Amino acid sequence: MCFQYVMMNLYEAQHHGEEHFYDFHVVYSASYKVPVLYFRAYCSDGQPLVLDEIEKDIPVNSAQLLARSKWTFITQEEHPKLNRPWYTLHPCGTSEWMKLLLCKEDAVPVAQCKIIPVEKYLVSWFSVVGQVFSLKIPFEMLLDNSLLLHHNIQ
Repeated sequence: MCFQYVMMNLYEAQHHGEEHFYDFHVVYSASYKVPVLYFRAYCSDGQPLVLDEIEKDIPVNSAQLLARSKWTFITQEEHPKLNRPWYTLHPCGTSEWMKLLLCKEDAVPVAQCKIIPVEKYLVSWFSVVGQVFSLKIPFEMLLDNSLLLHHNIQ
């Protein structure tokens, strides 16, 4: 099984004066056939954050969604490349909401939706999942699709 991934490093958040750091990887899931956002969160001393601490760092609307369905939204599992526990935004509903973004009519099967280049699919996907952490797609990435393959978020 081959996984492709994109690294996006070092999103910083401050909570009560303590810096928290986040590393993000986008990994293609062969099981769900969609990209998955993996992330790890840690303090400046390297100690990993637990889910309750992560919830305090994310925007209020994301935290409210977590409160309603914590274990179906963010889960912890082994990173497929690094073989270490990382958090993920669970991909179980990704294909359905991507269909809503990409298909004009709800009744059309996904296979009959307009086929778009993978770069545009990733930009659409990231425009949704990135909101959980207030991550924004840098404008340069929208202009140059080759930058989608490896980019550090500042």
